[in-house]
Amino acid sequence: MTDRDRVRELLGREPRGSFEVVVRDAHGDPVVLRNDPLLDDGTPMPTRYWLVSKSLNATIGRIEAGGGVRDAEAAIDPDLLAAAHARYEAERDAELPRGYQGPRPSAGVGGTRLGVKCLHAHYAWFLAGGDDPVGQWVADRIEAYEK
Repeated sequence: MTDRDRVRELLGREPRGSFEVVVRDAHGDPVVLRNDPLLDDGTPMPTRYWLVSKSLNATIGRIEAGGGVRDAEAAIDPDLLAAAHARYEAERDAELPRGYQGPRPSAGVGGTRLGVKCLHAHYAWFLAGGDDPVGQWVADRIEAYEK
């Protein structure tokens, strides 16, 4: 089975753009995708890193349902968060085709300029090696959740 086939199964739909699997679990199954900044039809894709693990998505969903977005936003220094958004945006935008003049993805993690929108997106970037204080916050919660 190809990565594209497995990602289609995990998403429950056809992926709309090019991606690379950048994190795999112990069995080789995709966990995090790194998406191109533009979908196949040219639509901007703000979410550079996408969490596709069903079990991690479910766990983070429970954290979010318990007020995790609000709690993470309150726990993380706003300047550190703003810097993380800027790093994410710069990395993603550096992958736009040279001389590209069309619509561009906007903002930082998950398309957000300020604050926290999606713990899944922050955690995906963190797992892929991103310097993301919210991703670290989520990792700490997952570890405590699983104990």
